[in-house]
Amino acid sequence: MKATGIVRRIDDLGRVVIPKEIRRTMRIREGDPLEIYTNSEGEVIFKKYSAISEMSENAANVAEVMYKTAGCPVIIFDKDHVVASAGVAKKELADKKPSAQLEGIMENRGQFFCPEGESNNFYPAEDYERTAIAALPIISGGDVSGAVAFMTSEDCSEATDLQKSLITAAVRFLSKQLE
Repeated sequence: MKATGIVRRIDDLGRVVIPKEIRRTMRIREGDPLEIYTNSEGEVIFKKYSAISEMSENAANVAEVMYKTAGCPVIIFDKDHVVASAGVAKKELADKKPSAQLEGIMENRGQFFCPEGESNNFYPAEDYERTAIAALPIISGGDVSGAVAFMTSEDCSEATDLQKSLITAAVRFLSKQLE
């Protein structure tokens, strides 16, 4: 654990303010859930909570079925990093964060489908050279929890009707699992 040198007092309602610099660095936004841990040394630890990370095994199964059905690589994100993938090497995606483009899709509750015959410059993961042909947010209980993306490959360069249906079904299934 790394000390920040920042000290905060608990107010009369039991609240502690997390400094803006730490919230920005750790990508903690207003309304984000935090899990609280304690240990025998008297430490209190706040950790960002991700419901999708909690069900990463289900997410991995969904990604695998999507990949086998559509033949395109799949990545499933929570709001902060890759949770599951299929059709791409796991080490390629280790610790990858959603790109600003994908964060925009999630924040605006939008969708992306690569238009037929047009160039594609939608990169869903930071520092990852592969583009996406489709991306949809996972929305559960009115909150965005993550996103699912079909990636380009030699056989996949634009979103087909099958892939659009599959990604929509996957997002709905994951949303239902989170409820």
